[in-house]
Amino acid sequence: MDVVTVGVGVGVVRGVELLVRQVSHWQQPRWSAAASVGNVSRADLVHRLVQEIANLAADAEGQPRRLVPRLDNDLALPDQLRVVAADLLAANPSEEALARAATEVTATRTAL
Repeated sequence: MDVVTVGVGVGVVRGVELLVRQVSHWQQPRWSAAASVGNVSRADLVHRLVQEIANLAADAEGQPRRLVPRLDNDLALPDQLRVVAADLLAANPSEEALARAATEVTATRTAL
C-alpha cells in the first residue's frame, strides 16, 4: 500500500470506530427504530453497510461475494461491522475501495 492508500485505510478504521462507539450501547428498540433515510430500520441500514464492506473485501481478494447472515440479535451488528472492516483491510484493497468504504461508513453514521 502506498501512503495515500494507508491514509484512506486509517479513515475507514476511524469511521468504523466512531460508528461502533455510536451504536454499541443500543438496545433492541433503538435498533428497530427507523433510520433517518429510506424506509428501513437502523439495524437494516447497518446490516446493509456490513454487506457492502464484505462485498468490497471479497472483490479485493478476488473471491465471490457472499451474503453476510442477518443474525437474530441486532446487538451483534457492531461486531459484524468490526469483522468485515478488518477483512477489508487485510485484503490489501485499492484506494478506491477504501474510499468507497469510508464514504459508506460516513453516510450510515449520518443516517442513523
